[in-house]
Amino acid sequence: MVASSKMRRAVNGVLATRPYSTLAWEMILDVAKKTKVKLHPLLLPREKIKRVAVILVTSNRGLCGSFNQQAIKLAVDYIKKLKSSGGVAVDCLSLGSKGARTLLKLGYTVVADFPKADILNEVADIRFLSKMVTSDYLAEKYDRIVIVYTDFISVLRQIPRVKQLLPLESVADEMLGQVANHENMKTLKHKNQETGTEYLFEPNAKTILNELLPRLIEVQIYQAMLESNAAEHSARMAAMRNASDAASDMIDDLTLSYNQTRQAAITTEIAEIASGKAALE
Repeated sequence: MVASSKMRRAVNGVLATRPYSTLAWEMILDVAKKTKVKLHPLLLPREKIKRVAVILVTSNRGLCGSFNQQAIKLAVDYIKKLKSSGGVAVDCLSLGSKGARTLLKLGYTVVADFPKADILNEVADIRFLSKMVTSDYLAEKYDRIVIVYTDFISVLRQIPRVKQLLPLESVADEMLGQVANHENMKTLKHKNQETGTEYLFEPNAKTILNELLPRLIEVQIYQAMLESNAAEHSARMAAMRNASDAASDMIDDLTLSYNQTRQAAITTEIAEIASGKAALE
């Protein structure tokens, strides 16, 4: 019942913010494509990828099925793929204690472990993380920043995804570049390719981009957190339901075994009384 209540709140939150987040990301890609990349360092891709930051979003507690395992497996596979390319160092940032503990056990570098709320109330809850990764990218500490989260598709289906946050560029893979439900990803991507929007920056492009781009990155991280929270509570509700059903089945089986054992004992006692009476006669 608790998981169901949290799930409803989380799903309402993710559905309410998804259109805004999708349009914001669409604008990011359009601005990155139509604006001179030299106008802002967040639009400037690095020639060589030397160090990557991977933000992993998991839960603080267990009892949520395979929710954490799937996200961690995707993050580990992504890290292994980066390291196999040669010369790429990877730092991990964790939101959720389960991910941090597992990554440390596997021997990966966890540079930060941030507290994660079960229900996000406002974007300010993740602003510290957004400012940190943005400033680290601007300082050229990292050449790429991605976030691994679980996309909420439905109460019964959640899909872990890797999303590139920085540098801002139009990513061809449908697994990246969109925080939206998977049915309309291709439609949105096609729409991005066809848009004819032109941008006029006042007072100038540099001033607007300095304010706009970090805020839009913040929105994407916030939406990814909402998606992950909705997926987590849905997975936990399903796990609790399965546990309750399994407990009910176990109670039924134990009750049947108890009744069979009790009936056998009664039958044995009756047989012994009957045998004793027959012997006396």
